Order: sequence, then C-alpha cells, then structure tokens
Amino acid sequence: MAGLPERLTRAAAASVLAGAVGGVALIAGEILAAKARRYAKPTMGLALRTSMGPQSAPPLRLVLLGDSAAVGVGVEWLSDTVGGQLARLLADGSAETGQRHVLLSSVGVAGSRSSDLATQVARSLLGDRPDVAVVLIGAFDAASGRGPEDAADHLGQAVRRLRSAGVQVVVGTCPDLGASRSMAPPLRQIAGLIGRRMARAQARAVTEAGGVVVDLAAETGAVFRADAGTLCYDGFHPSADGYRVWAHALYPAVSKAAMSSV
Repeated sequence: MAGLPERLTRAAAASVLAGAVGGVALIAGEILAAKARRYAKPTMGLALRTSMGPQSAPPLRLVLLGDSAAVGVGVEWLSDTVGGQLARLLADGSAETGQRHVLLSSVGVAGSRSSDLATQVARSLLGDRPDVAVVLIGAFDAASGRGPEDAADHLGQAVRRLRSAGVQVVVGTCPDLGASRSMAPPLRQIAGLIGRRMARAQARAVTEAGGVVVDLAAETGAVFRADAGTLCYDGFHPSADGYRVWAHALYPAVSKAAMSSV
C-alpha cells in the first residue's frame, strides 16, 4: 500500500487549509516527513492459496478481497496474514463448530479502492464458489478525496453480488487510521476522522446489501494506538501481531457465517 500515507497527508491537508491557514507550515513539514518514510510492499513470494486443518473435516472455502490487508503487506509468511490467522482459527474450530478443512485464497490487491472490487468479485467467483468472503477495504478510499458515500456504494454493489451468488460476506470496515505512527499529529488525528467517516458509510452500505459488518476501528483501534508492536517497521501496515488482533476481531462473525454456509 505504498503511497497511501502520502495520499492521506494530502487529503488531511486539504481538510484543514480553509480553516487553519496558520497550520500550513506544520502540515507541509509533516507531509514531507511522511513521504520520506520507507513503506512495506507486498512480499512477492507470499502464497495466496493454501489449506489448513484435517482433510477429513468438512471443507470451508474462504476468500479474502480488498487492499493490502487482504494480501498481508507488512509480513512475510502467509500464516501471519489476517487470512492465514483466520483460517487457522476456523480450522481448529471449537466445541460448537468442530474442526474444518479451510481452503484459503485471496484475490486482494495492494492499493485497491472499493471501485476495484468488481474485478476481484469476478475473480473470486471463478471455479468453485467460496462459502465465505471477507472483504477488507477502505483505507485508500479514505485517502482518495472522493466522498465516502461513493466508495460505500461500490462496496455495497460488491457485497450484493457475492450474496446473490450464495456467498456469506463479512466486511472489515476502514481501520483506525489515527493509530498510524507514520504520520505525526495533527495529521494522524485528521486521518482518523476521515477513516471514521468512511467506516460509517461502509457499514450502512454493507448492511443494506446483506453483509455482516465488523467495525475494525471501534474493535481494535485502541489496541493499535496503545501497542506500537501491532504495526510493522513502517509504522503503518500491521505486523503479525496486528493482523492477529484483526483476525480475532473478525473471527466471531466469520465463524457464524461459516456455520450459515453449511
């Protein structure tokens, strides 16, 4: 997701120029500092398809769609991505759900916005239909400068298309951009505000389209703000610990969706 922090800083600066001209120099300095940082990129050798759990267990096809969160930018091993950690939780199961043989895949692309989901949905529906789709999107939408309702409309269309194909859908809305350590205050706080507006619009669209919403900012933002170890070296993308926090936040909804798909 290289380039996103720079876009966020531009969007944040535009938000404050009209009413805080005196802060322009500060904002400009923070933009330069954010641009100078080295950001994580997708690991080229990271497998996007694997299976977990005993082959004798009932199968569950799980697909991830979205931006760098769906790919696992910031970590090197599939087992550390949010998809890998979700798949492990689902494979291990519980007394209520039992074990599952999870067939995991991802069609996410780093840097994607909600307008890119139509292509990803088409790819996810090729071949065997997935049982559950997890969509992680919103950070680039928040940084694009476009209205949140427009981005949410594209997301709603993607969810509706997946649901019409018989796929259970769980959407993790825009994470807490205010937890990023790649930007200094006040840009960090402004980015958080922009992200929250995006998440609210997403939640409405997803619910109307028949999907299930997990508010990642509300459920995990406090952890990311308190623990720098939840972010990788660039201070922006999650680390293995950060993806684990997200996976555990998503798991109850995904597990319930998996049970509904049987």
